[in-house]
Amino acid sequence: MKYSRADFPKGFTFGAATSAYQIEGHAQGGAGRTHWDDFAATPGNVVRMENGARACDHLNRFEEDLDLAAGMGLDAYRFSTSWARVMPEGRGTPNPEGLDFYDRLVDAMLARGLKPFATLYHWELPSALADLGGWRNRDIADWFAEYTRTIMGRIGDRVHAAAPINEPWCIAWLSHFLGQHAPGLRDIRAAARAMHHVLLAHGRATQVMRDLGMTNLGAITNHEYVLPADSTEAASKAATLYDGIYNRWFLSGIYSGSYPEDVLALLEQHLPAGWQDDMKTISQPVDWAGINYYTRKLVAPGPSGHPLDFAEGVGDLPQTTMGWEIYPEGLTRMIARVSQAYARNPGASIPIYVTENGMSAAGSLTAGAVEDPQRIAYLERHMEAVLRAIEEGADVRGYFIWSLLDNYEWALGYDKRFGLVHVDFDTLTRTPKASYHALKRALAG
Repeated sequence: MKYSRADFPKGFTFGAATSAYQIEGHAQGGAGRTHWDDFAATPGNVVRMENGARACDHLNRFEEDLDLAAGMGLDAYRFSTSWARVMPEGRGTPNPEGLDFYDRLVDAMLARGLKPFATLYHWELPSALADLGGWRNRDIADWFAEYTRTIMGRIGDRVHAAAPINEPWCIAWLSHFLGQHAPGLRDIRAAARAMHHVLLAHGRATQVMRDLGMTNLGAITNHEYVLPADSTEAASKAATLYDGIYNRWFLSGIYSGSYPEDVLALLEQHLPAGWQDDMKTISQPVDWAGINYYTRKLVAPGPSGHPLDFAEGVGDLPQTTMGWEIYPEGLTRMIARVSQAYARNPGASIPIYVTENGMSAAGSLTAGAVEDPQRIAYLERHMEAVLRAIEEGADVRGYFIWSLLDNYEWALGYDKRFGLVHVDFDTLTRTPKASYHALKRALAG
């Protein structure tokens, strides 16, 4: 690998990330049903109707997995807690097995010298709350606050950093307007309300964690670097609006306490009454900004002519097996954009972490090894993009690779492999890939 730890600022944090439903094995340990279980059980939603019932069986193999993380030389491990594992009905009586698991998990990280970076929600909404409207229902912010107090009351004294929500665009727009993730809706009113309520839940959870005495709290937003698909004015307008929905809505809500006017002009009629009164809660000060970045997006108007109908252009860059273009320059530019325009509290800027970056790549197990040179090249180029952002003045403190393990890739089932560690989904055997070994050498340097 071209870069090593020595190329980065002193104290820079290197980590890997995972999420609960994608690796734990949800059909065990007293966890409740989630809307992803329901979504996957509906034909046509998920490849082969696969779900996270067993996944990587991390629930029983977490010691082995954390040994792999520590053995690579990582400084930190970013994980998520499952709402439905902690509170099977989403409210009320907690699940002792779930709380005990996360207790042991955090202690196991600390025992290995890994800083625990916790995320409270990575998409596994309890089905009982989905039945009550889920993210469409304003009450979800208070339900989420109750869940936050329950889990962080147990482990919050030992986590190094915490953030409430992973990728609000996916939770709201991808899932309620495009219908590609649970709950699979295609409803503009549902999407607009989810876009607001997910941020309100972020704010309420932040308040709760502050009340518990926790520090080092962040916000994690996902980003695509958006460009017009061609040189026409129509494509330029479409790209600007797409950027507003994907990037600016969530950044502006969290860091500025307002929504972008161009997007608001289309969505305000669908927002709940009195939404303006929630903006102070949504924009609670945070201690760091998390950026998840994978690709760019080329945008043009969609065939219907409606402003919210977007068409995706096809670029000429190499792609991952997800069909995502490899565009590390976009990471440098998104870091600069967030740093300069958003990542600040009143009177002060805040540091940035790249909380997810990685690629799905082909790579089969052959003679006990997995060669994945494409991933090594991808990580090199994106590390270089982070270094460039730092050289340009951004205060970037860490870089987390998605993902430690091959895992359940949501609607794509188990076909797409993002892991530094290969998982045989029949035997559950873990095999570190060539990229794992390359990073181990780089982090020792």
